[in-house]
Amino acid sequence: MRDRPYTLLSCSVSIDGYIGNASSRLLLSNDADFDRVDAVRASCDAILVGAETVRTDNPRLLVRSPHRRDERTARGLAPSPMKVTVTRRAQLDARSAFFTQGDAEKLVYCPSPAVVDARSRLGPVATVVDGGGTVQMSTLSTDLAARGVERLMVEGGGCVHTQFLTEDIVDELQLVVAPVFVGDSEAPRFVSDGTFPWNPGRRATLADVRQIGDVVLLRYALSSRFQAD
Repeated sequence: MRDRPYTLLSCSVSIDGYIGNASSRLLLSNDADFDRVDAVRASCDAILVGAETVRTDNPRLLVRSPHRRDERTARGLAPSPMKVTVTRRAQLDARSAFFTQGDAEKLVYCPSPAVVDARSRLGPVATVVDGGGTVQMSTLSTDLAARGVERLMVEGGGCVHTQFLTEDIVDELQLVVAPVFVGDSEAPRFVSDGTFPWNPGRRATLADVRQIGDVVLLRYALSSRFQAD
């Protein structure tokens, strides 16, 4: 067993690097790319999003294609991957789609001081995991590997992207660029400030470029474990 899952970070951004509007969700991709993302989800053991994404976007994080769900079931898997989120304050609604949609296991990682509150709020709908004083993505990844997760898909938001990338535990970045500008400094960006392993002195490796309708998919190999199609 590896010490952490193969980790794929997936994100859609505007030309100017934003992932949404300041006050609302922004759909940046197109139907063909949504189907591609669905196929990637179906190939993974777990999907992780941050608590802010759960609150703001209310994602279901399910495999949409009946054929892909059937394929997973035929392999003895749940129709959709395990869902994972990270929260500092446990301010999550147990009625959100993250918890109520789908039969896959749901995990909530939070700092030790928030565990009691998190289990009170979410215990009936998820497994709450004590992440220690501060939840580190490397520690979380090690725990997921121990739970049998071999392939992890990280879908946002910006804070989670930043944590995974700055901790240098992403093997592959799938970045879709949409042909729009947001132009609002108050809007959420792909990442926030941080010290990233890839910089002018260490450039990331561009492994693939693909046009999908009016968007472009850029695949970056961020570790020696990168898996080409």
